[in-house]
Amino acid sequence: MNGNEDIINLMPKKKKSFLRLIFSRAFLIIMLLVLQLLILVSAYLSFWEYQYVRLFLQVFSVIMVFYLFNCNMESSAKLTWLVIIMFTPVPGAILLLLTQRDVGHIAIKKRVAAAIDASRHKLRHKKEIMQLPELCISGMDDLCRYVNRTGDFPIYDNTDVVYFPLGEHKFNALITELEKAEKFIFMEYFIIDEGYMWGKILGILKRKAEQGVDIRVMYDGMCEMSTLSHDYPRRLASLGIKCKAFAPILPFLSTYYNYRDHRKILVIDGKVAFNGGINLADEYINRRERFGHWKDSAVMLRGEAVRSFTLMFLQMWNISEREPQWDKWLYAPVDKSYVNGYVMPYADCPLDSDKVGENVYIDILNRATDYVHIMTPYLILDGELENSLKFAAERGIDIKIILPGIPDKKGAYALAKTHYRELIRSGVEIYEYTPGFVHSKVFVCDDEKAVVGSINLDYRSLYHHFECATYMYRTSCILDIEKDFQHTLAQCRMVTPETIKNEKLSYKFAGQLLKLVAPLF
Repeated sequence: MNGNEDIINLMPKKKKSFLRLIFSRAFLIIMLLVLQLLILVSAYLSFWEYQYVRLFLQVFSVIMVFYLFNCNMESSAKLTWLVIIMFTPVPGAILLLLTQRDVGHIAIKKRVAAAIDASRHKLRHKKEIMQLPELCISGMDDLCRYVNRTGDFPIYDNTDVVYFPLGEHKFNALITELEKAEKFIFMEYFIIDEGYMWGKILGILKRKAEQGVDIRVMYDGMCEMSTLSHDYPRRLASLGIKCKAFAPILPFLSTYYNYRDHRKILVIDGKVAFNGGINLADEYINRRERFGHWKDSAVMLRGEAVRSFTLMFLQMWNISEREPQWDKWLYAPVDKSYVNGYVMPYADCPLDSDKVGENVYIDILNRATDYVHIMTPYLILDGELENSLKFAAERGIDIKIILPGIPDKKGAYALAKTHYRELIRSGVEIYEYTPGFVHSKVFVCDDEKAVVGSINLDYRSLYHHFECATYMYRTSCILDIEKDFQHTLAQCRMVTPETIKNEKLSYKFAGQLLKLVAPLF
């Protein structure tokens, strides 16, 4: 293999053209979905001509409104569904019923639940750590009990954590660690896109597969509509790499598509793990410019806490396995790092009733004594999270939030601005990153606690995505996270009542309009 072969894409994309797009699988799926939608609309309009049918459907819609008020749903989402039912009474009511009754994703829900149940108690919880006075005082012991309602997430010591303030820094460390792999490499990412970053990684994976390393790659099925071909798992298999797409897109209307795998996990030999907001595409390491400078972050774990990320990956991988296996990888020897602090990796599953991602953030806000500093690409809040931010600021906590200065989604950007006025009125300070786009998902609190992971402050992350993050308490890297926040803050513009007043009318109008359907974003 020559010196450059490992940094180019081993399987380049087919060139795009109009004809190729027209005859592509993605275009066919879209057309079939549109056709199904048109058939449903046509059938609805046809039946609407009959008086008794209209009467029945109107009564049905009223019943659904009563159902909506009495179901277990976040209040903002209820308002959105009321708007939908108001404008499209029967289709809206039917869609509500479909989503609330799990129609479309019953099978995957059962498989996910089975995988989680099969993995419970696989990891050893150190009771002596849970009983430490400093953890009891901080509330981390209670938080651990809460997150274990939906998984198996111990608190670990003996884990070193390194923080990467940019995607480029994580990428360099990732390449170094991949080269050391001897037994297995597990990768689970929301987005994989062919280019320099993935090409360099793929070159190493190919060589490691030839050396007998067990390599498994998993990405979200939405990639098949944007970045990867439908046959990509087969193409990687030809290199000796096992590969799966989570919830691939099929040409059938279904609520099944609402739940995406938004996690970013890399585990090497059970010794090293990476987690954060960085996907495997060139914009994340600023090799390709999209929306100005791309500000992202990640952490690298070395030690016992790596086992939790191995477990998370296997939970998702084993969903479609006939004979799930766990122990071979979970109990791989780890390097014990005798360092200060405690680490608790955790996951959030959208198919249960627990809002783990949101509640961990709220717990940090409620327990803070000095400051909570936040970086997030989106700010689409429900009432509970918005109230927690305001309450923390009103009781004297320094709450600062850094958001993008150049958005990737203008609709989400407009929605974020609808929260500015109320948050600022309560004392929350909001800043926008002028060089470009912030994709980091970071909470840092009181120089003692921090969370770095894949969980955004929006409805999709908090309610509809499979997510994961790393919770840290008194680890040495927390000071690095706060230092990075302050460095980023110096490159931001502060949002004030005056800047809100002078905001573009297009953003003001779009934000107010889209707020009616904010939970759908």
